[in-house]
Amino acid sequence: MFYQLYELNHAAMAPIRAAADMMRQAYANPLNPLADTVFGRTMTAGLEVFERTTRRYGKPEFGLKETVVDGKPTLVREAIIWKKPFCNLIHFERDLPAARNRDPRILVVAPMSGHYATLLRGTVEALLPGADVCITDWIDARMVPVTDGTFDLDDYIDYIIEMLHHLGPDTHVVAVCQPSVPVLAAAAVMEEAGDPLSPASMTLMGGPIDTRINPTAVNQLAKDKPLEWFAENVVMNVPWPQPGFLRPVYPGFLQLSGFMSMNLDRHVNAQKEFFMHLVKNDGEPEKHREFYDEYLAVMDLTAEFYLQTVDQVFKKHSLPKGELMHRERRVDPSAIRNVALLTVEGENDDISGVGQTQAAQTICTNIPDNMRMHYLQPDVGHYGVFNGSRFRREIAPRILAFAGEHARSRKPVVKRVIKGGKSA
Repeated sequence: MFYQLYELNHAAMAPIRAAADMMRQAYANPLNPLADTVFGRTMTAGLEVFERTTRRYGKPEFGLKETVVDGKPTLVREAIIWKKPFCNLIHFERDLPAARNRDPRILVVAPMSGHYATLLRGTVEALLPGADVCITDWIDARMVPVTDGTFDLDDYIDYIIEMLHHLGPDTHVVAVCQPSVPVLAAAAVMEEAGDPLSPASMTLMGGPIDTRINPTAVNQLAKDKPLEWFAENVVMNVPWPQPGFLRPVYPGFLQLSGFMSMNLDRHVNAQKEFFMHLVKNDGEPEKHREFYDEYLAVMDLTAEFYLQTVDQVFKKHSLPKGELMHRERRVDPSAIRNVALLTVEGENDDISGVGQTQAAQTICTNIPDNMRMHYLQPDVGHYGVFNGSRFRREIAPRILAFAGEHARSRKPVVKRVIKGGKSA
């Protein structure tokens, strides 16, 4: 019933929110003599904050229309090149000369953890100048009819394998946060099967490979509560009239509530500062709007995927213990021999503690030393591992260099370590 009450609350607030927005526009209208007074700006600011904190945020757009390649502006076009009920694969096609040497093809696997793939807009933008980029665009589970079946961790791994088959040989995969586990598992399954389309390299960024190492508050919650608690308290059926009516899901608004509660003071202060900047008519409120338009846009996860992830990744630690199963067969990370491995962590990550992603280097025992690298980015938290100025300056160049060095279309070379930060 909680999900239904949540929807009812949104519906009940709709006319109030619409009235608030109309009043905001009236006070902000330049023909209104109060518009440029402290009173007028205060009313406008308060009404905007109210409207923004009570609205439902829809799926944002990537909006990447252009990049710079070889120092020249280059047009970019989005194209869906592979489709399944729970995911689309988006290709960012760059308008490049046909005779130009091919850049590394990178599959960015976005997290299925409550936010849309557009949260990685900055990640894609930073990689586009030097790579042919595709990204997984996961579908909001509440928009998928129950007739389309279920989606669990096994399906996730299968999706990744199918995408790699679709993209062809010499594809590099970059997993951001949660997909580090299924991406590593997919690589292991493909390598054990002798699949020639296994990725040339995989980059795992801020992922929960082994959450026994430096456990965070998120890890502790999953450990302390029995699986039945999650099934009874956070799994709900999609209400009518959504396309996924009656599908059991982990609602995105619950995940968002958990994220915000971890840094509640920061979010409250951000709203307060936003209000004061609007009143004083200074600062850069557009950056605040852009960030929260993205951050507050959330999607539902299928209950089976969510519960299996909690159980296998955060409670049983099945992958690092060598007990993870895929389609009733054990996933063996030691089977990975031909996939180069780059692990990236943030020094101040409060979601995936330092060492949790690096654990992949330990369990992938048969990757040659000249095909592996670990990098710890100083002074960044979880978000900074895949976005922001330090990602653009320090991390993205490493990913591109690593992919270029380990392309299967050329002979492997000795690993190159870029100076700055901490590499091992």
